[in-house]
Amino acid sequence: MRVALFVTCVNDAVYPATGIATVKLLERLGVEVAFPPGQTCCGQPQFNTGYRHETEPLVRRMARVFAGYDHIVTPSGSCAAMIRDNYPRIARKAVAEGGSDRGRGAEGDGAELTEAAETLAPRVYELTEFIVDVLGVTDVGAYFPHTVTYHPSCHGVRLLGLGDRPRRLLAAVNGIGLRELPGAEECCGFGGTFALKNPDVSAAMGTDKVRNAVSTGAGVLCGADNSCLMHIGGILHRQNSPMRPLHIAEILSSTEAEPYV
Repeated sequence: MRVALFVTCVNDAVYPATGIATVKLLERLGVEVAFPPGQTCCGQPQFNTGYRHETEPLVRRMARVFAGYDHIVTPSGSCAAMIRDNYPRIARKAVAEGGSDRGRGAEGDGAELTEAAETLAPRVYELTEFIVDVLGVTDVGAYFPHTVTYHPSCHGVRLLGLGDRPRRLLAAVNGIGLRELPGAEECCGFGGTFALKNPDVSAAMGTDKVRNAVSTGAGVLCGADNSCLMHIGGILHRQNSPMRPLHIAEILSSTEAEPYV
């Protein structure tokens, strides 16, 4: 099994520990992980802001860089959803327009984008669904003696349909105290460019999420998307809350021999 890690921009630039934890976890489960160095942004910021044509070269680049791998694993439901849900949309639109890249005119562009989307989408997995669905594992041998509440991100819930996979993995962690998050499936308010365009609404939604999280009495707020955790973590920090935001990969990679500090 040849597995490639798609680490994503946020993790590469801001949360590298999540990428390290993902590799550590997968290797402990017997997976050989490669990191294609040519990977860049999947194009989600551009696409969500309305720059579809500018996203098209990134679709083709992703297909080239990740060619030949059986599976592509990412610790981000948001970026996984971009590839699986939006890449086919981009391809269909290009075909309908008879070209791409603002009418660049290459006759095969629509077909090329279609091929890129079709070859990428079936191989891309968010980390927790890869562990549960492909590896068939729910107990990863983790040890994390802390109280935790889990926030499911919108992309994971609504586009990927992750369901209870993350919670099943967390429930099997030795020593963990898992607490239910009130209003768990409500958006935290980040939403990428939504937070920039609607800062007051975004902050209000994030404040609601933090209030619910703190009410659980947990010491750790866990999520599978660092973009959400960055937004929630900023509000926790401004409120001087002792609650820590932490990516699920870092919890699952923690063991009794090598505990997460």
